[in-house]
Amino acid sequence: MAGEPKAKVIPLHKNSSRAAAQRRSAARAEGARRRHPSVLSDPPGGASSEQIAAVIHEIDEHRGVVAGAAATSEQTPNELAKHIAAVAEFIRKRMTGDYPVDEFGFDSHLNNAIFLPLLRVFFKSWFRVEVSGIENLPISGAALVVANHAGVLPFDGLMASVAVHDHHPTHRDLRLLAADLVFDLPVLGHAARKAGHTMACTGDAHRLLAAGELTAVFPEGYKGLGKHFKDRYKLQRFGRGGFVSAALRAKAPIVPCSIVGSEEIYPMIADVKLLARLLGLPYFPITPFFPLAGPAGMVPLPSKWHIQFGEPIETAGYDESAAEDPMVTFELTDHVRETIQQTLYQLLANRRNTFFG
Repeated sequence: MAGEPKAKVIPLHKNSSRAAAQRRSAARAEGARRRHPSVLSDPPGGASSEQIAAVIHEIDEHRGVVAGAAATSEQTPNELAKHIAAVAEFIRKRMTGDYPVDEFGFDSHLNNAIFLPLLRVFFKSWFRVEVSGIENLPISGAALVVANHAGVLPFDGLMASVAVHDHHPTHRDLRLLAADLVFDLPVLGHAARKAGHTMACTGDAHRLLAAGELTAVFPEGYKGLGKHFKDRYKLQRFGRGGFVSAALRAKAPIVPCSIVGSEEIYPMIADVKLLARLLGLPYFPITPFFPLAGPAGMVPLPSKWHIQFGEPIETAGYDESAAEDPMVTFELTDHVRETIQQTLYQLLANRRNTFFG
């Protein structure tokens, strides 16, 4: 009708779906807020805020330890890097000549880097050498080590040098007095000089001892090195006592050294003297494996070794004329020989097996 106001129509379903969605979303948010442990003071059946804080602190500490270990491992070079650096340093010194060589040709840099590591393979893994009495060697200054000699090839001297270098508190070098034949060989003689060894003559012995070197001599010589297997551990004659005269002149102590195990590396059952003369050798050995097995017969048997250094025999109390007195030199020579022989018998009595000790 005219003049009547129009009625206001209120839609009952205006945006009803949107409003319902908003209400559901608000309800979920409120429920999540109420269930979150960080806003609960003491939720039933859940973790407290203190417990959660403790767990977070533990995780942070663990991450710190792992990160520190990773940083340490990054700072510490691995073994390969160390070896590469050592090889590079060795090459640099060899090329620049930055290494000492003494009057005898001893090259300690080459000896420590090449010769000793090669000999340690035999010392530790093949002969499994045990060492005792190393405290009887002086910390510094001259001394004459006198040892028995055997085994067809002079492995005993080489093993004694490794024993002294590796077991002595100051890692001293043992300077061997070797036979002239060693230095007549083209390659071996040069290597022996580089390793610190020299000829077994009175002059070189005096010079080494006067320089305060730890010197080793094998008075049996070829008689001990090339004796038959049936005569093993029976010391041969000790020559004319020249080593005693050298020690008396230098006032150096004499240290007896007994080596067990060297006699069995090449059991010598015969000596072909005719072949030895033709080849210019002191002996031509026949062993159970050489020469029948060819080059394989040159491999030493893995006997168990023991090297014992005895108590030093002092020479400082003798006067200067004692070095020229044959009675004094003979008495000291016989005393050293008997000491080594008796020690060999004791070591053999305690050895249960040739190859296992």
